[in-house]
Amino acid sequence: MRILMLGNSLTFVNNMPRTLAGLTGAEVVHHTRGGARLSEHLNPHTKLGTRTQAALQNERWDYVVLQEMSNGPITSPKSFFSSVGRLCEQIRVNGAVPILYATWAYQKGGAKLTAKGWDYNEMARKLFETYHEAAQENHALIADVGQRFYELSGTQSLYADDGVHPNELGSRIAAETIAAVIQEHKEKQP
Repeated sequence: MRILMLGNSLTFVNNMPRTLAGLTGAEVVHHTRGGARLSEHLNPHTKLGTRTQAALQNERWDYVVLQEMSNGPITSPKSFFSSVGRLCEQIRVNGAVPILYATWAYQKGGAKLTAKGWDYNEMARKLFETYHEAAQENHALIADVGQRFYELSGTQSLYADDGVHPNELGSRIAAETIAAVIQEHKEKQP
């Protein structure tokens, strides 16, 4: 099994792709750059876009995981929905299954959340709704890591010091959530 992950630091921090490989037994490749948006993976004029486009057209994947910039689904929903739609089409042409890696709200009471002037519950709800709508529109699977963070944040420390990135446990939970979605999908296949 081969998995391609498209995203940014929320994907690659703490070597999460290696953890996912260990959980699934798959070869996991990630095309990531800190701060990258999904739209960059569609742009053949960027280094990241060139690599991603070549990989989607010339290589065989079983699953392709899509992760948008942390607040992108809220602050740039048009770009988010457009990018997810176009990438899902390319992924299906390749014969792979798209998975949306839904991310989490910034840490409750953290500096980044405060600086944005956002409410934790509101950010979590908006990310949940936007990712789920995009998954439904594109018939994509969803690994709702953000919901897991929301459920566990009161009892577990999941964030790095910046209140945005996951700590090692957070990355482990992300990998476990994605692995569970893949396992469930595989079990449903004839």
